[in-house]
Amino acid sequence: MDSAIANKQRIDQLPCIAHKPGDLETLFDAGSFRERLHQEITTATRRIYLVALYLQDDDAGRGILTALYDAKQANPDLDIKVLVDWHRAQRGLIGDAKSDGNAALYREFSEKYEHPIQILGVPVRNREVFGVLHLKGFVIDDKIIYSGASLNDVYLAQHNRYRYDRYHVIHNPNLADSMSGFILDTLVNSDAVNCLSQKDRPETKSLKGAIRTLRQQLQKASYQFQPERIADNEVGLTPLVGLGKRKNRLNQHICTLIASAQTELTICTPYFNFPRSISREVKRALRRGVKVTIVVGDKTANDFYIPPSEPFKTIAGLPYLYEVNLRNFAKQNEAAIARRQLAIHLWKHDDNSFHLKGIWVDRSYMLITGNNLNPRAWKLDLENAILVHDKNQLLAEQKQQELNCILKHTQLIGSYKFIDKIDAYPAPVRKLIKRIRRIKADHILNQIL
Repeated sequence: MDSAIANKQRIDQLPCIAHKPGDLETLFDAGSFRERLHQEITTATRRIYLVALYLQDDDAGRGILTALYDAKQANPDLDIKVLVDWHRAQRGLIGDAKSDGNAALYREFSEKYEHPIQILGVPVRNREVFGVLHLKGFVIDDKIIYSGASLNDVYLAQHNRYRYDRYHVIHNPNLADSMSGFILDTLVNSDAVNCLSQKDRPETKSLKGAIRTLRQQLQKASYQFQPERIADNEVGLTPLVGLGKRKNRLNQHICTLIASAQTELTICTPYFNFPRSISREVKRALRRGVKVTIVVGDKTANDFYIPPSEPFKTIAGLPYLYEVNLRNFAKQNEAAIARRQLAIHLWKHDDNSFHLKGIWVDRSYMLITGNNLNPRAWKLDLENAILVHDKNQLLAEQKQQELNCILKHTQLIGSYKFIDKIDAYPAPVRKLIKRIRRIKADHILNQIL
């Protein structure tokens, strides 16, 4: 327990932005997120910076673009920038025919309006498989709308299905300035970052040197702000950013946060594939008597899941690989499950999917993040988070309401035996997993998935 106290002290020493609890609002479903995003875009007066993995060519994506362009035409001085992953924007969906991807949509819109907006592609690496823009947070005037969601039909519950995430609206000028400063100074100003709505875009290979420079800058970058003293009626906000496996401060702080848990630790992740350092800290937390709750999507709630009734694609093996990891973890910790010290909840709601992540520690800290807490996030992608310090539990009711909402569609696993074995999987999945194990590719796959 002494080590937990020491790690708590390290977390408490992080610089913070002071924040009034009433100016942090949790939204509880994807439909509310979509409506709020449209509302804030419509009423914006100074700046709108949207950062997401992608903005899709579908009804929801077109709806967001239309709202942005309408806002720009009504107020040409409004500074609007959309930043998405450079590679992801220039290809179709996995398994689809080769296409110009979402960039074709961006060009179509840019040709229709008098006052343009900037839609910029950010290449974190030369190839998508080795790292993407996974930064989150929409800056609209003095508000941050933070979610792990990208912008498409399912994330925004445009039709009858949704992909469940977390959604927070934080009204704080200092935080908004800090996050917008990072977007402008580090990303927009980079030679590697280019407009996606122009027809003649540079080839990725011509950007190799600029991408390398950008990556080096990102590995050293941090959010800039003036640290503030936190009064008893305030909470603290620490924005964090990280890239790469070496000296990644975001990774380090996440591990310290987990290591600081003394009584309760809750972790949500859509893909059960913890990096080694997180696995180690979770095991240590169990050994020191911490009550650990893990919420993970059922394999059928994974965005890569394909029902056995449909033609099998290799990518559809991913949800099963994650479930194999979960079953092994549950088996190793069966004694903790039996004594109710470890609770594993599987989320499933009709044919909707689960994309939710976050960490709660001792009712005093909450991590809002798009980080999937997997090796890919740990080593390859550009990630960020907002750590909420709440030593006086001023947000306790709101946090509990969010957790209750998350747990609503979950099933508590009483034993590892309740999780399917490989023998129960469809034949193509069994064949794929055996082939992966035979060539010993499972470790490599775990690092990039």
